[in-house]
Formats: sequence, structure tokens, C-alpha cells
Amino acid sequence: MKFIADMHCHTVASSHAYSTILENVESAKEKGLKYIAITDHTGDVPASPREWYFHNLQVIPRIIDGVGVLQGVEGNVTGPSGVVDIPTLMPNQKLDWVIASIHDCAWKGKNDFESCTKAWINVSKNESVNVIGHSGLVNYKYDYESVIPIFRDAHKLVEINASSIFVRPGCRDNCKKIAEICKKCGAYVIVDSDCHIATHVGRFDSAIEILKEVDFPEKLIINSNLEVFEDYLRKYTNFFN
Repeated sequence: MKFIADMHCHTVASSHAYSTILENVESAKEKGLKYIAITDHTGDVPASPREWYFHNLQVIPRIIDGVGVLQGVEGNVTGPSGVVDIPTLMPNQKLDWVIASIHDCAWKGKNDFESCTKAWINVSKNESVNVIGHSGLVNYKYDYESVIPIFRDAHKLVEINASSIFVRPGCRDNCKKIAEICKKCGAYVIVDSDCHIATHVGRFDSAIEILKEVDFPEKLIINSNLEVFEDYLRKYTNFFN
């Protein structure tokens, strides 16, 4: 299985990551990737960059050494309301790529099944969000059967996160179930590394293993097909504008 993009990459700006944008780009090129997204944390994740960092992402060239570089963010779903703490940018500025994820440090209120289900339904209504990030969390389980078709219809990509198996204990079974339901209802997934060091850019082994176990169709893995992926970019992002 060949991949053309890794759309969840952190840099030193997130403080708990260890590589620069250029180092991530270099690693992506070495691995034959055509695109990466720079998606540093925001909000209440400790030592996240402030809003001025996201304002200034526009200085990053769209193409660096042959690799398309999307200006993005990993925003936090803050509670059942589905609010995502995307930075407030300057007028006429828009990020290319937005991942919405749940992190303990940014979640407000209860994290019961009903609240988490409500949160993801509300996130699906946010037109700025492209990706439903690492949603197989053990402590934030939601109604996969009812919500994943909503993601599909709202053109949200469901992330199969290769880092989750290592850094989010106990979530593997949930990730596998999510993949099974995406397969059943025809929802696109995106395989991401969630890398925090350049050597992990494009490292998808654990995610691929899950997809193989459920015999997931490659046609529904959006970053395995350049034409399908670029079509998504044209329709739902401003990268080519």
C-alpha cells in the first residue's frame, strides 16, 4: 500500500515535538510523500504556540523542495458543544487543514458516552474541520455506528492514527471498530503518523495493520490515491487557491 501524504505532523512549535518544518519536509521527500500538513497544537495543550504563530504560517511556501506543505492546526474539541479551539486569524486568512481532536487537558465537562457522541455530531457541522482526529480514545467513546455516517455525509475524514497504538493505551480495539464501520458505510479514512519527530513522518505501520485486519478497501483511504486526495483538496480546502 502506497501513501502520498502525511497530514498530521507536529514541529518544535508544539514544544513536546522535536523537529522543524524543513526537517519534516525533508523526511517526507525521502519517503516519496507528495504532501504534508503542519498541524501544531493550540489552546490548552501545554506550551502550545500562541495565535501569532498561526497568523504567520502564511509565510511558509506552498511547495518546498517538491513537497506540498499545508498550513494547519490540531484543534481541541472542548466539550459536548463541539466547539473546536481553532485560532482566530487575520481577516481573509484561512488555514488549509484543520484536525479536530479530543485531549484531556482541553476537554470541559463530562466525558460520558452521550456527551462525546453529542460533541462529535456538533463537530461535524463545523465547515472548517477536515479531519476527525484519533477518535478511538478509551475515555471518550462515542456512538460510532450513528456518528460515522454523519462524518461521511459532512465530508470529514476519519483518522486512523498510527501513533495511537503506542501513546494512547487501550484504544486499538476502538480504532479497529471505527475502521470496520467506515468500511461498512463507505466513509473515507486518512492514515496519519501524528509524528512528533521527523523520522516518524510517513510511519504508518500500526495503522496499516489495523486496516489489513478488517480488509479495508484501499479506495476509501484518501491519502493512498493522489488524484482522489487532490480532488478533496480542491473541493474542501483553499490549498490550490
